[in-house]
Amino acid sequence: MAMYFYDRYGLSVGTAGTLASLFGWMNLFARGLGGLASDAANRRLGMRGRLLVHTAYLFAEGAILVAFSYVDALAPAVAALVCFSICVQAAEGTTFAIVPYVAPKSLGAVAGVVGAGGNVGAVAWGLLFMFGSDGAAG
Repeated sequence: MAMYFYDRYGLSVGTAGTLASLFGWMNLFARGLGGLASDAANRRLGMRGRLLVHTAYLFAEGAILVAFSYVDALAPAVAALVCFSICVQAAEGTTFAIVPYVAPKSLGAVAGVVGAGGNVGAVAWGLLFMFGSDGAAG
């Protein structure tokens, strides 16, 4: 993300990194927000409510990414990044709210797989970006 801001908007590496860090900062509250929304929906609609909230956050992520792809100015790009991050982190919260119902007798194993899955994905993407090509000629 920092390289995107650096390349696209001509920001310094430090400024681009600071703006990119906003994605992670949203995790301070947004994951809990997703869990709270899931719990509220569960009180009204049961598991269907949890799944609807989860779906809504995932749909919002996609819609915001489409909007982000059309943004040419820095301020709307940062706003889209923050909104996208809130939805990503909230969807993580809704995921963890669903986990206890997947296999109640195997809760520890399921929670471990769900929790570790993000780390595996992060390592895989990190390797892809480290050894992959950015598509630029030269």
